[in-house]
Amino acid sequence: MSFIVHDSVMTPLSATLAFLGAGAAAFAVRKAPARLRLSRAKHKSLTGHVRWGKRIASLVRFYEYDGERFFRADDAPVDVAERRMVGLARLSALYRERFPKSAALTAEAREDISDLQFTGTYRVPFQFSRQLRAALPMGNFLASTEGVTATDLDGNCFYDLTGSYGVNLLGTDTYKRLVDEGIAATRDLGPMLGGLHPIVADNVKRLQAVSGLDEVSFHMSGTEAVMQAVRLARYHTRRRRLVRFAGAYHGWWGDVQPGIGNPIPADNTLTLADMSERTLRVLATRRDIACVLVNPLQAMHPNSGAPGDNTLVDGSRRAEVDRAAYAEWLQRLAEVCRASGIVLIMDEVFTGFRLAAKGACEYFGVQPDMVTYGKTLGGGLPVGVLCGRAELMKRFRADRPVDICFARGTFNSHPYVMGAMNAFLRLWESGEGRALYAGVDERWNARAADLNARVAAESLPLRIVNLGTIWTVLYDVPSRYNWMLQFYLRAEGLLLSWVGSGRMIFSLNYDDADFAAVADRFVAAAKAMQADGWWWVPEGATNKTVKRQVLRETLFGVR
Repeated sequence: MSFIVHDSVMTPLSATLAFLGAGAAAFAVRKAPARLRLSRAKHKSLTGHVRWGKRIASLVRFYEYDGERFFRADDAPVDVAERRMVGLARLSALYRERFPKSAALTAEAREDISDLQFTGTYRVPFQFSRQLRAALPMGNFLASTEGVTATDLDGNCFYDLTGSYGVNLLGTDTYKRLVDEGIAATRDLGPMLGGLHPIVADNVKRLQAVSGLDEVSFHMSGTEAVMQAVRLARYHTRRRRLVRFAGAYHGWWGDVQPGIGNPIPADNTLTLADMSERTLRVLATRRDIACVLVNPLQAMHPNSGAPGDNTLVDGSRRAEVDRAAYAEWLQRLAEVCRASGIVLIMDEVFTGFRLAAKGACEYFGVQPDMVTYGKTLGGGLPVGVLCGRAELMKRFRADRPVDICFARGTFNSHPYVMGAMNAFLRLWESGEGRALYAGVDERWNARAADLNARVAAESLPLRIVNLGTIWTVLYDVPSRYNWMLQFYLRAEGLLLSWVGSGRMIFSLNYDDADFAAVADRFVAAAKAMQADGWWWVPEGATNKTVKRQVLRETLFGVR
């Protein structure tokens, strides 16, 4: 069969449609190489393909291990399952004896505080969560801190490995003092908002010296500081897209947290692979990218999310720090961004002042266009700070008076916060502050190596990887129960955050005796867990076979 189109059939409308169709086809052909480059620059995991990650997450249905299956999720033999039952019963009795007041208040408050509902449910993989919460009631309330320890409502004294989510760099006693000094310095003005206390001007000068950048703006949190950095980058470049790297965290607002956890799509966000030549090619060739966000913490685990025990279904958690390689990557990234007119934003909300005196920028030897700070810089009070080049910080166009880039906040530059910040910066600049950084990297690397040697000598299937005072626990066996370690650590008097063994954060005031006590307790906890059978694995088991088993259960239910 043949089709013949006569000239007389071609109407003006059909001719126009044909022309538009040909134009669209030509446009698609021209765009195809760019789209292919972008696709190849994404990390191959679901962390890199955030849309697919979100779709797949929405399909996973709840199921759980109950009764005996809780102890035999890996098809352990009866004798191993019995050891686990006895071990959990002993641990449960210990928890109920030691933590009754803390656990009771947590259980009561949990009904009214959604954060406690979330963190309590997601301490461990969801299949185990309900039965574990019943067996090991956790306490979230604390009464006091002193030195490197925290005491709960029942009088139990723990070594603090939470680091207060990164705030606690200098030790809680120091921050108590800084807050008192800050409030005393600004008491005459009090919580007056809108007008600035003179101490703000002094903070700006000190922050310019820290960051090496021209101008400063203050915010209420690190999340807000990042929001303002991205908004200003878009405003001045007149481009709409931002680039983040797979797994990196920059706060919980929509544009920097695409995929799982964000109920709406982040259409202007590109999630690309960290430490990738393909990513550099995308940055060098596209003309719609306003900024690139870097969280230096990713040096521990490029292209992976922050490690937490709630996703620890096997032993495949990985982390490794190659300082030289990551520094080289950041320097090349900065060169490409400069050449392409892309604003490079270093998100130091977590790492600022922790890795080196001037943060990760000094540690890795890179100068960004903008840098955000938070956490410890507030001297113990909530704060976010943005430092940037003068031409990027301006919020209006001199030749277009109505074209502005608005950002304000009620509590920005709060006098008490500015006072505590000033106390922190003065201490940081003093001989006492600078002494904290003398050999800090070598000291904490040596402590991690010593603990790893002890663990290896005891034939325990785990090891530590650290980026200075930021530590994570890796596991050498594909156990379904690696996440149990956090509960044995708590029983030995080590306080972890809700992400468990995925992240332990030390303050710089840990001396050798304090750390030795932590190491002793860490080894004791791991030995108790091993004795209770949680690290038994079937012969021939691998991380891949464990993940396949979990996938089968997800699709077809528990056998």
